[in-house]
Parts: sequence; structure tokens; C-alpha cells
Amino acid sequence: MDLTTNYLGLVLKSPLIASASPLNGDVANIRLLEDNGAAAIVLPSLFEEQIEAEMAETERFVTAGTESFAEALSYFPQAAARYAGVDRYLNLIRSATGAVDIPVIASLNGMSDSGWTDYARLAQDAGADAIELNIFFVPADVTEDGRTVEERYLDIFRSVQDVVDIPIAVKLSPYFSSVGHFIRQLDEAGADGFVLFNRFYQPDINLTTLQLQRDLELSNPNEIRLPLLWIAVLAGQVTGSLAASTGVETAEQVIKYILAGADAVMTTSALLRHGVRHMTTLLDGLRRWLEARELASIGDIRGKLSQQKVRDPVAFERANYVHILEGWRG
Repeated sequence: MDLTTNYLGLVLKSPLIASASPLNGDVANIRLLEDNGAAAIVLPSLFEEQIEAEMAETERFVTAGTESFAEALSYFPQAAARYAGVDRYLNLIRSATGAVDIPVIASLNGMSDSGWTDYARLAQDAGADAIELNIFFVPADVTEDGRTVEERYLDIFRSVQDVVDIPIAVKLSPYFSSVGHFIRQLDEAGADGFVLFNRFYQPDINLTTLQLQRDLELSNPNEIRLPLLWIAVLAGQVTGSLAASTGVETAEQVIKYILAGADAVMTTSALLRHGVRHMTTLLDGLRRWLEARELASIGDIRGKLSQQKVRDPVAFERANYVHILEGWRG
């Protein structure tokens, strides 16, 4: 059975990718994920804020007392302090690419143009097979219009595109006035793929302490529908690859995403819940489903239920909303 797929121009042995999570920061886990069927690994995100904070702490440490011993500055070259915080991430890239035969994708989460480009170039030089731009930006400035926000995303992509030769995927949220149109813009700008969707982790309110509460809620299969909708709409309308990234708990979600048109399916929450060996469960479930229907490859089902190929394309539009409400019987 042929489970191979093409993602970002990379040939993968299956559509299953272990998306960015703390699990992927350990080389032993990365090896185990490969052994259990992962076709690619997305490393944990490198956050520019964390690097800048480490640099500030390093600078505070190395400059302490230099008013009395100015010559001490010569022992700490400025460039060394500049990249002290990123070294661990680059070493992870080198170790991971040396340990496995599957593609290793660096995930970058920055806030300034220089941060994106500097770290993208370093990640490429360290051996990353591709870069995932995990753009997490909350437009909290209510005076900033939607077009300005979109331009910021486009500028980030173009700035990274200018400094690397490896494929670039853009991980996006669904919170654009016209998701499809904006992805088409990125596609026309040369993005190699799109990861749908980034889950924004908004704060909650603790009623006991009357403070903002920041906690992590893992995704569940009920969250599949929004990315499923947009993958089905975009399949065949963009040249870049489409990867699903939300709500993958069982092989059922993997199959649904592929039927909608996904080239790759990513999972994090299921691996955090069940461990890295759960990747084998997902892969075996996909294989059994195809075998039961005497299908030879995932190419036989990819996009079969996309908007362009389904018999009733209005199922993805407003008419379906009306039918759902009319069909409810309390």
C-alpha cells in the first residue's frame, strides 16, 4: 500500500506529522516517533521573546562590575551574547537531523523582522529541511485595520523567503475577514504550504483569585470542523501544500482531513495524551481503513470530498447552515 505524500516539496512516507510540542524537543522521542510511523517532525517553536530575555540576562551577567574592570568586556564578545539563547535550538536541529531519516522542520515564532530572518537563516544552516512560520499575533490595537494585519503577515513571509532556500510553511489562524483570499495571497507570494489552523491560547478568568488564568487545553476531535471546511474549500485552488493541525485524536480525523484535500495531517494533543507510540495507532487505523475498501494509496481518496469534487458544493456554504438548523428536532 502506498501511503506516500508530498508536503512542501518533500516526499513523506505517510501523511502523519508530529507537530510542534514539548515532546519533540527530546531526540529520544524524535527517534521513537520515527520508529512509530511519523513521516516528519516539527520541532518546538523557537520564540524570539525567550531568546531576547535570555540575551538580556546574559548581558546583565557579563557586564556586572565592568565599571570597575572595563577590560572584562573583552572576554565576552558581543556576537556570542547575541546568539547564546539560540544555540540550544540549533543544536537540537543538528541532533535531530543526524538521528532520523525523516524531515525535520524548524518552527519559528518571532515578533520582529530581524528576529524572523536571523533565526530562519540559522535554522537552515543548522540543517532544517523546512521552516514553519508559526505566526501568533493578536491585533489588540483596535485602530489597526485588517489590511494592515494581513500586510504584516505577508511582510514576515517575504522577509524570510528572501534569506532561505528551504521550503516555508505558514501556520495561520482562522481569524481573517477572508481566510481563503488571504491564503491565496500568500500562495501567490510563493509560500510552499499552509498549516490550518494555529490555536490561539486566550486567557481565562479565575473567579477565586480574580486574576487572569493562563492554562493549556489540548484540542479534541470536535474542533476538526473549521479546518476541515477550509481545507476542503482551498484544495485544488492553491499550489502550496495543505496540512491539517487541529483535533486529530484517532485515524478517523486523519481520514476525514485527507478526504477534504489535506496533503499532511499533524497531531500534538493525541501524542501528549497517549504518548509517542500513539502515532502507530493512527497509522494502522489509516491503513486498515484503506485496506477494507481495497484502496491502493491515499491518492485514491485525497480531495474526494473537497468543494471542487463533492456533488453538493453548497454543503460548504450558507445553504448548509440553513439545512442544519431546519433539521434540528429538540
